[in-house]
Amino acid sequence: MMTPQQMRAILEQSLADRRLSRAEKSVLSQHLDEADADAEQLALFRRQAFSLAREAIDATNGTMIVEWLEEIAKVLHPTTGQEQEHMTEAWFSPHDDCPQRIRTLLAQAKRTVDICVFTITDDRLTSSVLEAHGRGVRVRIITDNDKAADLGSDADRFLQAGIELRVDRTAYHMHHKFAVFDGKILLNGSYNWTRGAAANNEENFVVTNNSHLVAIFSKTFEELWQQFRT
Repeated sequence: MMTPQQMRAILEQSLADRRLSRAEKSVLSQHLDEADADAEQLALFRRQAFSLAREAIDATNGTMIVEWLEEIAKVLHPTTGQEQEHMTEAWFSPHDDCPQRIRTLLAQAKRTVDICVFTITDDRLTSSVLEAHGRGVRVRIITDNDKAADLGSDADRFLQAGIELRVDRTAYHMHHKFAVFDGKILLNGSYNWTRGAAANNEENFVVTNNSHLVAIFSKTFEELWQQFRT
């Protein structure tokens, strides 16, 4: 977590030349991303920026200070709740690089990844799942019991690595193909996590941060997780 004192130091350094450079903006964004600042923290940081601007502004530098403040405010604008920037993407195999998009989402995850996928056999995706687990992300996987026993399934690799994994135990299939990253981003579609889906099949998935959809799929995951606990 970034403290107000740390943020003030960053803002003061940026304000020294009365402009927010591209490099400074990138560094500030990186700090905020690493700190996982919530809306309340961002509001506090914005108040700090306005306070510094009031202290620094005078008749000779007013325009420059206002321009600096405008750029700072853009970076510190809340990114959660109703004011978050809406993101929706559509991906189609075999034309789009679907595995790479999933690997990027796994690499960007900081706290949790909940995967509910019929079958997982693509070693590229399995490696990214294991890497996320290795850096401390809590990974939970739900998959189909029949497919988990198939040749090529990576279910055993996940279990051996210490990843929590549950399967359905019915005569029917757990046929979902969705994942939720950090409780903020949803991936959902027809796409199984297999090389065949990537290279040959006509498949799709959507990636979105729509909070309503994320909440619904997260709730569904939790219900299935409890249902398949034994």
